[in-house]
Amino acid sequence: MHARTSAKAQQARIHALQAEIEELQKTLGETENAEQIVSRHIKLLHRYNEAKDATQILIGKLAAYRQTTIRQIHDDFGLTDED
Repeated sequence: MHARTSAKAQQARIHALQAEIEELQKTLGETENAEQIVSRHIKLLHRYNEAKDATQILIGKLAAYRQTTIRQIHDDFGLTDED
């Protein structure tokens, strides 16, 4: 058996959520479209990942050329695990 939320509590939650939506819309900007922003971010993430993958391929080739490890190349260039 589930506990029921009173109508008063439901209305309070609705008002709180509406206030949060309004605040977020002000932060985002009245004319901004959230779906467009998300789409733009996804495209940028794809471009970033493609560049990172290409860089890792080049680092791998450089490591093979130098007959060393990829880890050593990372260390040589000061790259961290977050890079």
